[in-house]
Amino acid sequence: MGLYYIEKNADRSVLAIWEQQDPVLRGEKRAREQRSVHSLLRIVFGADQVLNHRPNGQPFLMDNPAHISIAHTNRFTALLTHPQKRAGVDIESLNRNFSAVEQRALSDREIGFLGPDSVLRSLQLGILWSAKEAIFKCLSREGVDFSRQIQVEPFVSDKSGNLNAHFYGKDGCEIALFLKYRIIDNHILVYVFV
Repeated sequence: MGLYYIEKNADRSVLAIWEQQDPVLRGEKRAREQRSVHSLLRIVFGADQVLNHRPNGQPFLMDNPAHISIAHTNRFTALLTHPQKRAGVDIESLNRNFSAVEQRALSDREIGFLGPDSVLRSLQLGILWSAKEAIFKCLSREGVDFSRQIQVEPFVSDKSGNLNAHFYGKDGCEIALFLKYRIIDNHILVYVFV
């Protein structure tokens, strides 16, 4: 296991990715994920951090006001932090079958801008799903209908890019969001700050 990527930005946000290099033994996946998160926290903050979770599952640090978000795949763990803004990150393997996402999480408008080519369509579905997951983690709202409340604007799929989206709250609020995405070793990574 080891640090795969780290990006420290002028706004003091940090994106860090840990690569799992050892095979997963039965029943050890969660423990391995926890070790990778604690390693990333130590690298990013320079010291051990006490990680806890709110009742809705959102992670937070006990004695550190920084906002954090965490995502896992079998290969990677991603950590996103910001000193003041809420953060949301998602990472997904592009080997995953995203076909269920289309019916469950996309609006008719989003389905309408999917490409006809199966490879392109799978990439677009992965980007859309990861964007919606990152927004969901960032805003930390309960009972969100991904197809109605989280809307991603049409985009051109590439190895990296920007996304515009909107969250429509059940209380009538509307939040405009700007996301970044990139492809990393056959994985899609999407992140957002609010």
